[in-house]
Amino acid sequence: MIIPIDALDQDTLYNVAEAFVLREGTDYGEIETSLEDKVDQVLALLKSDEAVLVYSELHESVDIKMKRDLALEDDPAHDD
Repeated sequence: MIIPIDALDQDTLYNVAEAFVLREGTDYGEIETSLEDKVDQVLALLKSDEAVLVYSELHESVDIKMKRDLALEDDPAHDD
């Protein structure tokens, strides 16, 4: 289920974005970037609607996914 970002208060949205960038394996390229800059980049993607908040009822968790990746998951021609 996609959660609209305006359904969360700003502090909660920031905390979700911060938790996302702190996960091991989150890659931002070869240039070292501060935590604040990484969080700002994620927030910008969410606000531009390029990324969305996705709630998993099964895992009872919220994740951030790129919209284009969700479209691939829904494409029956796409195989993993």
